[in-house]
Amino acid sequence: MDDYWDKLLDGGTPLQCGWITDRFGVTWQIVPRVLSGMLQDKDGVRVAGVMRAMFQMANLDIAGLQRAYEEGQSPSPPLRGRGLG
Repeated sequence: MDDYWDKLLDGGTPLQCGWITDRFGVTWQIVPRVLSGMLQDKDGVRVAGVMRAMFQMANLDIAGLQRAYEEGQSPSPPLRGRGLG
């Protein structure tokens, strides 16, 4: 992924969320394969965390996206019962 990014960036302009405009004015989005799985997760909190991280990146960082995905887990529901919650 970084190889494609570097080649397109030569004379081009980096944009947000993995987008890049090459030296000919053509706009590309370089996206890691793992991103689609993260964004299709049923846990909306995880998806929101990945989206927030992605919006802060130009060249998408897989490790950073993975951290955001793992940290964005929904909190466990509160315990209910005798004297709990």
